Amino acid sequence: MIRLNLYHGMGLLAAFALVPLACVASPPDPSGDSVASTVHDCAVSESWDNSMNMCMPSASSAGAHTLISGQFNVFGVYSFVQGPRGVDQFAAPDMLMLDVARALTVRQLFNLDLMGTTELWTYPRRGYPQLLQIGEEHSDGQPFVDAQHPHSSPIMGLTLSDTVSLQSSATLKLFLAPRGESTDGPIPFMHRESARDDPDAPLGHHVGQDVGHISSTVLGAQLDLGQVVVEASAFNGTEPNPTVVDLPLGPVNSAALRVTYAITAEQRLMASVADVKQTDPEYPGTTSATRVSASLYEHLRLAGFGSLDQTLIVGSITRHPTDSALTSFLDEAVLQRGTSDFWGRVEVLQRLASELEIPASPLPESAVKHWVSALTLGYTHWSSPYRNLQIGLGSSLTVDVVPTDWAGEYGSRTPLTMRLIIQVRGSGHR
Repeated sequence: MIRLNLYHGMGLLAAFALVPLACVASPPDPSGDSVASTVHDCAVSESWDNSMNMCMPSASSAGAHTLISGQFNVFGVYSFVQGPRGVDQFAAPDMLMLDVARALTVRQLFNLDLMGTTELWTYPRRGYPQLLQIGEEHSDGQPFVDAQHPHSSPIMGLTLSDTVSLQSSATLKLFLAPRGESTDGPIPFMHRESARDDPDAPLGHHVGQDVGHISSTVLGAQLDLGQVVVEASAFNGTEPNPTVVDLPLGPVNSAALRVTYAITAEQRLMASVADVKQTDPEYPGTTSATRVSASLYEHLRLAGFGSLDQTLIVGSITRHPTDSALTSFLDEAVLQRGTSDFWGRVEVLQRLASELEIPASPLPESAVKHWVSALTLGYTHWSSPYRNLQIGLGSSLTVDVVPTDWAGEYGSRTPLTMRLIIQVRGSGHR
């Protein structure tokens, strides 16, 4: 089991759950002498994947062999959302990962990774209800507002990679993804240990954070030096339509760079920058954008009390040629104590009135760009009726805070959301 977490001054929160990964981990190799070899408890036939935040199959002394591993995580969420923009609805965020790997030699491994979801069919037509959330458009051209859009279904990601072991413990991975992750932003929220029990996408998802995890026509490389990992990619900057079943390829017109540094065995720092060519009717005149992020992950073992995983993220997006910029901050954590997880998230970010379809104002953008925030606290109780299968029952309460100018749209400055949550997840390999 692998956990990463960040501890910083804002630290609050918590979340429930044991963490299933796409492979079953075994104790670390005692002969390993790099920081990376001690951070993650991967088996002999596995290695740490920086973007997936999990152990994945690797070449090993076993020679030519085939490995298959998988993971799934399914939520059933009933939401009670307060205010004139609120609804009471059921939705089922979900994710399936399947990896097929073929080790050709002790130094080379081919991987085919599939990431799937059924959210197009398990979300309400207007998306998963979430106040202050924005991003993407429905098939009729109407934007998702106060709702999280479904992820591209059924294929959220499809990546073919070739990993070669270099001298010492270094590896070089080359990858191609018709749909996959560009190397910008933090670890995507569905892969973060600190978010493992939270069904909600971060409000800052499209504000310099992890929106790049579903990109088209991605060509990339990752150089893993142990303590330092450098990743670069080129991709198509147009975000896929989440309500259309397709797998389109587009011209490679954008680029991203991400660097990860292992500060200690339990703490990592990540930074990224991306130049993205994109147009969006929600932001008239935009031809490109610059996305920048910095994130910190830490895992703490609390003697006699359990463990804490925490993440801190700062994200920013600047749209050109207007140079309009928005910033987001996130702090999330999960405290695991026995079969109980206490979890939560704090977000502070900037939103435009136009993004939330708040009536137009004659004032300049700077006057209608406001800071909003959200505080979520949750609890989940876990049971494991079968090996590698876990069932969690829990709930969460979110308090959103909007500026006085927008209180009329939301019924108050602090609308509430309560969720009842059931979660089923499992993993295995052969």
